[in-house]
Amino acid sequence: MKKTVLIFGSISGAISSLMMAVMIPFVGKIGFDRAEIFGYTIIVVSMLLVYAGIRSYRDNAGGGIITFRQAFGIGLLITVVSCLCYVAVWEVLYFNVGSMHQFMDKYAAYMVDKAKASGASPEAIQAQIREMAKFKDLYENPLFNAAMTFTEPFPVGVIMSLISALILKKKETQEPVGQSSSRDVLTN
Repeated sequence: MKKTVLIFGSISGAISSLMMAVMIPFVGKIGFDRAEIFGYTIIVVSMLLVYAGIRSYRDNAGGGIITFRQAFGIGLLITVVSCLCYVAVWEVLYFNVGSMHQFMDKYAAYMVDKAKASGASPEAIQAQIREMAKFKDLYENPLFNAAMTFTEPFPVGVIMSLISALILKKKETQEPVGQSSSRDVLTN
């Protein structure tokens, strides 16, 4: 199980991390709204490896049999590995690449502009500015930063694990009592 989790989790994490690293420099050009849609689309695509990992485990290690609980557990482990890869890449980029470190300034400006465009009162805009300043300060803490980054792909992985476990669960077929199977006929 460990091998399956590490392989599929690492591939999933590599896909989401690579696409995030490629996309972040273009957020200013495509806008935060489009970037968010694109980002979550990539996360969903990368989390398809949860399904592939559960299926691989069921077919190869489980002999074609896996319970919902086992499948869901494997899916969650693959998700955690994928999310940890994603967080690691974000942390390295955010704290070591100068232009990436300005991400929160750009995001704060976007949120304030969005509040102004919605016709918010001057008090509400000032509250938004204060809230974004607090959030920016919190985001400078690597643990807070990592926790916030982890929460981006994790819910998607949980949902994908749940759906995959429901689809892929397969119990050993039980034969009715008193009936012989073709296997019994061949051995007699």
